[in-house]
Amino acid sequence: MSLTIKGNIVDIKNKSINKGQIIIENDRISKIEFIDVVEEQYILPGFIDAHVHIESSMLVPSEFARSAVRFGTVAVVTDPHEIANVLGIQGVEYMIQNAQRVPFKVFFGAPSCVPATNFETSGAKITAEDIQYLFEKYNLKFLSEMMNFPGVIYEDPEVIKKIDIARLLNKKIDGHAPGLIGDGLKKYASLGISTDHECFSYEEAKEKIKFGIKILIREGSAAKNFKNLSKLLAENPDMCMFCTDDIHPDDFQKGHINLIVKKAIEKGFNLFDVLQVACINPIDHYGLEVGQLREGDFADFIVVDNLRDFNVKQTYINGKLVAENGTSLIEKQEINKINTFKAKKLNESDIKIEPKGNFIQVIRAIDGELITEKLLVKPKTVDNYVESDIDNDILKLVVYNRYSESKPAIGFINNFNLRSGAIATSVVHDSHNIIALGTNDKDIIQAINSIIDYKGGMCVVNDDLEILPLPIAGIISDKSIEETSEIYQKLNTKAKKLGTKLTAPFMTLSFMALLVIPKLKLSDKGLFDVDNFTYTNLFV
Repeated sequence: MSLTIKGNIVDIKNKSINKGQIIIENDRISKIEFIDVVEEQYILPGFIDAHVHIESSMLVPSEFARSAVRFGTVAVVTDPHEIANVLGIQGVEYMIQNAQRVPFKVFFGAPSCVPATNFETSGAKITAEDIQYLFEKYNLKFLSEMMNFPGVIYEDPEVIKKIDIARLLNKKIDGHAPGLIGDGLKKYASLGISTDHECFSYEEAKEKIKFGIKILIREGSAAKNFKNLSKLLAENPDMCMFCTDDIHPDDFQKGHINLIVKKAIEKGFNLFDVLQVACINPIDHYGLEVGQLREGDFADFIVVDNLRDFNVKQTYINGKLVAENGTSLIEKQEINKINTFKAKKLNESDIKIEPKGNFIQVIRAIDGELITEKLLVKPKTVDNYVESDIDNDILKLVVYNRYSESKPAIGFINNFNLRSGAIATSVVHDSHNIIALGTNDKDIIQAINSIIDYKGGMCVVNDDLEILPLPIAGIISDKSIEETSEIYQKLNTKAKKLGTKLTAPFMTLSFMALLVIPKLKLSDKGLFDVDNFTYTNLFV
């Protein structure tokens, strides 16, 4: 099969744009000819998301691909540790096999931290031996984000064993070390950690670059770091990549890496530096089998109308047209369901809590961030039980183990501003238990029990119930991007009608049990002080 595409050819590495044509034979670029052509469109390498958890889109990989190609994304570097925390190796293999069914380039890593910590209950464990098996059977590209950075620094034997396997097999090792600087960072980097997507300050990023760690500039649904880190595009374009990390379906309907590229160009950053970050650096860093618009390369490229808006006219992968004028040409695949959900339903009495001190430690959520703050608040008591204090925006928070019978953990949270009702989800990073918050116990219990009824999902309760079922591992929909996004948007709208001002309330809620991000979080086993990496008392 032969195909010719004409237009302005963007050569990122040589920082030039020339009129010409690209001749494709089968899946490769056989020839690039610089000749005078009349087409005003631009041809450039496709975009790459350098770090994403596909599960956070609530889509299977094949459905994720159908959406991504519309925006010029030809490849993603992905860590399947969300489904691995639920189903272990079975979950990882499910994602790999589903991705192989569509013409889209998905490069998986071997999850390094399953469970993420020993301070929460997850559905599975992935050992060093499991990681070696995944590397050897599927030729995975990298060891996924090493969230247990204390384990790296203090040389936990199991952590070091996983790192040693990756290094022996010459695999890259992704990092995850929010706020880590100084001697700890030096030790972390010395053991082969090569990237970090958790930088939330420019100063932190610069120090990590000094130690050879590449910075993944993240613009996801909850965490957005472009504003603080964008100066790196001018100063260290060779040490940066773009990523979304976690993107929810409503945002994913609007765009992907193309939106970060557009934002960078609008801010005045050099076109070729931005495109190097978006298109080339992930290929070079991970050794991806993705074309860079050179003779002999895989024919992976996009055609855009201009270099300001980056409206994608066509996306090609391995020489095949996979999207045109905003429409995906990838066929929807039949989806198999796998899951594990053993939680028993709760009663209101199960989440009653008696006061045991004059003050409570309260999690303060921050819009657009994964980190939290810690508040000390005088609790509201009714009939000798601590209740949600709506007037002061102190809402009861519950995390409930979905994998085995146990008591729910109770905490309190600020900055959700609900005036009535409750919200709940089983998308709860990283162990994916059930998390719920609300203004009263009745609605909180109804929300939790509804999640159990559907064996996973997210819901809003306020007189009635609105739910998005997530029957695959309790975290992924079996519906299309369009259907999933529509229901998810309804949930967000309904949550905001209850009073919350958060941009992405469900995404923010899903990180309130993530124990590897400071400062105060709630696991299914209790309130957790991330700074000291230990449980802490609710009452003080």
